[in-house]
Amino acid sequence: MNINEIPSAQVIPLAGGQLYFLPEWLDSASADELYTQLLQVVGWRQDVIKIYGKEHPLPRLQAWYGDSQCSYRYSGMTLSPQPWLPELKGIRNQLQEQTAQRFNAVLVNLYRDGRDSNGWHADNEPELGERPVIASISLGETRRFRLRSVDDKTKTLTLDLPHGSLILMGAGIQEHWQHQITKTARKVGPRINLTYRQVY
Repeated sequence: MNINEIPSAQVIPLAGGQLYFLPEWLDSASADELYTQLLQVVGWRQDVIKIYGKEHPLPRLQAWYGDSQCSYRYSGMTLSPQPWLPELKGIRNQLQEQTAQRFNAVLVNLYRDGRDSNGWHADNEPELGERPVIASISLGETRRFRLRSVDDKTKTLTLDLPHGSLILMGAGIQEHWQHQITKTARKVGPRINLTYRQVY
């Protein structure tokens, strides 16, 4: 199966690649169950990142799971994979079947409230190879996802990512676009984000 054959898939053309958005990739009951399970079983931690040589606590909690060889480095951190949880492997298998892409690791983020965020960045680390494809699943509170062009920062796209939604950032997106989860002053509950990757 190809993801653009799924009836609910929205194909969003962007310079350099395509973004696929499925607002209801998981039905409500499945998304509720997965969210509740992951809150309890994921080994959450608050890591420290380096920005311009200074260390700062990561403004969210995270955990890294995957095949044993899939270490991952970003922002001065080296993440060693924890063994796959059954819940995360099951979603990985479903993604691979529907997208025809391979994924051997997942970064799990917990945004505890509106103060937790993710600044402008691209998932373009060397161990992800050239033109990586990233699958991102949202569970819990709806949060705002923004993209901007690397070449022209006035070109932007904003999506609200609801509970159970999936975005697939196709080949070329990480090269030509940055993305972020913005802070919000609204009172919002927790959000879990699963970003599946192929590490080489």
